[in-house]
Amino acid sequence: MQELLPTLPAYLNDVFDSIRYFMPEVYLSALFLVILITDLLFGKNSFLLCKIIACGGVFMIILSGLLQIPLVQVHGEVHQQLFFNAMLVLSRTAINFKFVIDVLALVLLLYFDWDDNLEAHPKGLSDLYAIVIAAVFGLHLMVMAANLLSVYLAIEMVSLASYLLVAYRSENSFTAEAGLKYVLFGAASSAIMLYGISLLYSFTGSLGLFGGNLLPGLLQVNPVPVSFALVLVMAGIGFKLSFVPMHFWVPDIYEGAATPVTAFLSTLPKIAGFGLLINFLTPFIIQAHWSAFDFRLFLSVIGIITMIAGNFAAVLQTNVKRMLAYSSIGHTGFALMGIITFNAQGLTALTYYLLVYGMANVAALVLASYFANTANAEDVNDYKGLGFTYPAASVFFVILLISLTGLPVTAGFTGKLFLFSTVYSEYQQNHDLWLLLLMITGALTTVVSLFYYIKIPLNLFIKRSEIIPVQRNNSYNLLILAAIITLLLVFLGVYPDSIYKYL
Repeated sequence: MQELLPTLPAYLNDVFDSIRYFMPEVYLSALFLVILITDLLFGKNSFLLCKIIACGGVFMIILSGLLQIPLVQVHGEVHQQLFFNAMLVLSRTAINFKFVIDVLALVLLLYFDWDDNLEAHPKGLSDLYAIVIAAVFGLHLMVMAANLLSVYLAIEMVSLASYLLVAYRSENSFTAEAGLKYVLFGAASSAIMLYGISLLYSFTGSLGLFGGNLLPGLLQVNPVPVSFALVLVMAGIGFKLSFVPMHFWVPDIYEGAATPVTAFLSTLPKIAGFGLLINFLTPFIIQAHWSAFDFRLFLSVIGIITMIAGNFAAVLQTNVKRMLAYSSIGHTGFALMGIITFNAQGLTALTYYLLVYGMANVAALVLASYFANTANAEDVNDYKGLGFTYPAASVFFVILLISLTGLPVTAGFTGKLFLFSTVYSEYQQNHDLWLLLLMITGALTTVVSLFYYIKIPLNLFIKRSEIIPVQRNNSYNLLILAAIITLLLVFLGVYPDSIYKYL
């Protein structure tokens, strides 16, 4: 204890100096407590009040996050700031990723109680909003993690919140089974990742990604055990990104969870996972003498296999949520192209792509809830003839699927175009065969995606059903939300620079 006393003032000064870089997370903590107390005071009937507080709070956090931009710009140049004794890092990329996460979280908070199955929960949804805010806090930590310990803690925090969300409404045995599977798979991947981290620590005696002895120490170790440890850590990150072979949990969990929870799982943890992967890879990329493990080769192979597996498996699906689950796996493989370029242009293109993908995917699941609410349609075949009964929702659905495919004039097209451009630009410089294979695979799987996305428009407008659907609920709020997102995606498809130049 006596040995620690002289260093205590320095640690305290570092904590106080670091708080200004951590203000959005401080506000998230306060928001979590306010929602929790509101729920305790007013009971299950407080869900509307909790929703208003959560949505208003997240909107303010979006603004506070944007106010952090001057903290990473010094004399016009962008720098990253390490804080809390180099446990976390604030960079322009982290700010951009937090912005995307918070915007999508705000949309999801609006959406949760508009799904009939989730809204019918006998306990109400008050504590669900607290869980989501806690998850957003963990997602912020993921994109700022600069130490393997903070990496692990952030992932576990998000995982615990995700487990609760998946099992929040267990209306049938399949939903309960999905929640149990998610916990088991998550625990296994967590153990694998922790083993990899422990190996890296045993090799170097350090956990810091930026500074410390981690990189210099690994350079002195045999490449084989180092590669083994890095693969284990990448497996843990891959569980959040759901790339092959860490994707096996996705279809059952996405199908079994409530549709808004599926929208959450398919966007926010995945986006934060990419932010975490960027932080993890950065020290290895900037280290000129690093040659023990070829991250570009590893991620290129993973990206190609993921694109092929996700898109071809989606062709065989008939359940809408399960089809979108495999589709999200394919999008993960495509998004890895932005990481593999290892340059600033690639990261900007990746951020834009994740934003427009997240918007389109959430809106597609919003319309899945709409058709489930109004026509009890869960399967692609249930959509037969509904295009004439619900023309507005059907047209919006078609536009969203066009964006997810990556066709003009939607934001999905510009997102894929930016990623292709950055990969091609990098290929022109070094003529790496794997970059060429990535571009070819990305183009071919985009064509393959047409075969399963087109199933929904085909059933909506071409095929007819002999059974007249019984209208149960108009769900105009879901339709309005989907309309707003659809119009935004068309606008960004025509004017991508309206947001791209700020990323």
